[in-house]
Amino acid sequence: MDYGDYNVKIEDETLMKLAAISNGDVRTALNGLEVAVLTTKMQADGYIHITDEEIKNSIQERKAIFDKDGEAHYDNISAFIKSMRGSDADAVLFYLARAIAGGEDPMFLARRIVICASEDVGLANPNALVVANSAMQAVHMVGMPEARIILAEAAVYVANSPKSNSTYLGIDRALQDVKNKETGEVPMHLRNAPVQGMQDLGYSQGYLYPHDFPGHYVEQQYLPDVMKGTKYYEVGENDQIKINPDKLEKNT
Repeated sequence: MDYGDYNVKIEDETLMKLAAISNGDVRTALNGLEVAVLTTKMQADGYIHITDEEIKNSIQERKAIFDKDGEAHYDNISAFIKSMRGSDADAVLFYLARAIAGGEDPMFLARRIVICASEDVGLANPNALVVANSAMQAVHMVGMPEARIILAEAAVYVANSPKSNSTYLGIDRALQDVKNKETGEVPMHLRNAPVQGMQDLGYSQGYLYPHDFPGHYVEQQYLPDVMKGTKYYEVGENDQIKINPDKLEKNT
């Protein structure tokens, strides 16, 4: 084949390898081929012979198949998050690798893992949030390329954890009520009485200190009168909680 003023010979198999290394990106392939041509000596037959080795040396890294500023970037991140939520560790590592190869900010990836640990794992494995947050701090301190290992460890841990969105649903329901309803006042027995004389007005009167009772639990009203009986937290099937058995029965 001709390449400008150069006579170039390249086997079809090598061209296929060039296409694979370039992930189908024509611009990357042409740029790599140009570097190979310009850095390879002409042989005695008057041709520049481009081999697999020249191609490998000319393209240092594969170009990511998504543009980190474009739509495919968001598709890849979406797939990464949904793979963690769906407990597919292999897919998690695949999409994480694509993001890293595409030059994604490792702290952005770490934050996504933290969010998934809270939103999708939740009380099914509260330690997932601890692991994810520790990983984010470690990524910040260590940086790439070693951060790839930290990200992978945290992402796989989150993926392999049991899942529960009970607190995610609960806080959103509570926020909707707070924003859209008249939710009443804090019950008097729960109010603080920092100033002398406030107790005479009913502040903190009648409060039952849970630690004074068996099992460190006592039934009393905490919600405002108009919100009494409202349920926000429903114990999830996978929730790992430690709570008074009598209270647990009422929640379920």
